[in-house]
Amino acid sequence: MTSCVVQRPGGVCIAVTDLGGDGPVVVLLHGLAGSSRELLRTARALQDHRVLLVDQRGHGASTRLPDDLSRDAFVGDVVAAIEELAPGSRATLVGQSMGAHTASLAAAARPDLLEGLVMLEGHVSGSDDPREAAGLGAYFASWPVPFRDEAAAREFLGDDAIVDAWVADLQSTDDGLVPRFDAAVMQRTIEAVHEPRWDEWEALQVPTLAIFAKHGMFSDADKDELIRRRPETVRVDLSGGSHDAHLDAFDEWIDVLRRWLSRDQASDSRTSVR
Repeated sequence: MTSCVVQRPGGVCIAVTDLGGDGPVVVLLHGLAGSSRELLRTARALQDHRVLLVDQRGHGASTRLPDDLSRDAFVGDVVAAIEELAPGSRATLVGQSMGAHTASLAAAARPDLLEGLVMLEGHVSGSDDPREAAGLGAYFASWPVPFRDEAAAREFLGDDAIVDAWVADLQSTDDGLVPRFDAAVMQRTIEAVHEPRWDEWEALQVPTLAIFAKHGMFSDADKDELIRRRPETVRVDLSGGSHDAHLDAFDEWIDVLRRWLSRDQASDSRTSVR
């Protein structure tokens, strides 16, 4: 396993972990306030592929305070990672939540680089309620950091599926443990994600799989609209899991992902497609 850095305009560095291997290229993209670390288990389960794990700008080991937080900038980072680290290859983009949004826009922008797109708990409809982004920003800003230790972090953060990933990703400083992201950057990032991107979705040219968890964040109407606007999309509804189904419904998630990557979509998988 090696870590690579992709240099981007504005002095931004994008950290990419390359698990190596000679199989088809898969690029994994985490969600808001996460990092590629939370997708390591997924990556290691894809033994027949060469997996690249990207820390998106403002996250993980990538530049913490980039000036440009536009969706175009995030897309450019993914495209640059593929072109620089897997030249001549066609990759499959796999993203969760915000990472799924990034992946869908990258697939729309550069279908020539891609074999397929997988979106876990992702959508493109956006939100017209500015309180949602503001609320997330306020929540991250409310973390009483630095945390004294991991126990103090868990006491505040609770026991949701994502908490283990957040705690594992905390950075040690002389004063205690701090997140690797900035609350204001997270708010600005999700504000851009909340802009509707139906035109790009309807124009997608690559094979696409949309996976939703039983206890995820999207309504039935949200899911149905995604497929109505692009009927060729394969949809799978997991029998369990939260918005972070890659963490709390791992076995089902990885089974669906593996079968789709091999394009061996057995009839029992399609029984959960609506």
